[in-house]
Amino acid sequence: MRSFDEPTFTVPVGEVLGATLGGVDEQEPIPDLIDGAGPPVEFPSDEVLVRVAHRRVRSLSNYWHGGWQHAIPDTWLRGTVADRLYAVAEHLPERWGLAVFDAWRPLALQAELYDFAAADPRIDEGFMTKVSHDPRTPPPHLTGGAVDLTLTFDGVPLAPGCGFDDITPLAYTASFEREPGPDRELRRFLYWSMRAEGFAVIGFEWWHFELGTSRWALATGGSPRFGPASPCRSGSDENVAQVAP
Repeated sequence: MRSFDEPTFTVPVGEVLGATLGGVDEQEPIPDLIDGAGPPVEFPSDEVLVRVAHRRVRSLSNYWHGGWQHAIPDTWLRGTVADRLYAVAEHLPERWGLAVFDAWRPLALQAELYDFAAADPRIDEGFMTKVSHDPRTPPPHLTGGAVDLTLTFDGVPLAPGCGFDDITPLAYTASFEREPGPDRELRRFLYWSMRAEGFAVIGFEWWHFELGTSRWALATGGSPRFGPASPCRSGSDENVAQVAP
C-alpha cells in the first residue's frame, strides 16, 4: 500500500553524525514563520523550467519510487530557483550537500496526493494543497518554485527529527526549537542556508521551501511571479520546459 513517508531514503541524524554537527557551528533560532495562501499571481513570469543537475544536489524522486501513478522520475525547477538552489549547495561546508525529495509536480499528481490525504483521518486538513485550475492560485509545486529537500552528509540524506512527508507534529519546522541537539541544529542549518538565497520555508513542513510563489510573497513581502508551468520534451534540448498556458 502506498504511503506518504515511503520510500524513506533518509537516515536519522544521530546515526550519521552522532552528537556532533559535522563541522557546522551552532545556529541561530528559526524565527516566527508566516504561513498562508498569499496573494494571487497577477503578472506571471515566462521563465522556463530546467532539470535539476548539480554535483552536490541529489534527486531522490520519492513519489516516483513510491509508485504514485502520476509521478515523474525527473526533478524540475524554474531556472532562477535551480540557480539559487545550486548556490545553497556550493556554500555548504565540505562533505555537505542537498537531496531533493520533490520539486515541480504535475496537477494530476497533486490531485492524487490530495485525495489520498483527504481519505486518511490521521492527516490534518491542509497537509496537502488543494488542486486549483485558476492560474492565479496554482499549487506551489505546479509553479516550479517549490522544492522539498534535506541536507546530506557524505552523500547520505538526513532526517532531522523525522523524514519527508511525516504526518505527525514532528514535521513542523520549529518543533525542535525547545530541544537542544543535532536535530534542532540541522533544521536551523537548513533553514538559514536556504534563507540566505531567498527561499522561504513553510511552518508545518521543515523540508518545504519556496521562491517566487504566492506563499513566498506572503512570507517575504515580495510579489509572486510564478504561475503554472510544465516540462516540454520537444526539440533537441530536453533540459528546458515551457510555461503552462
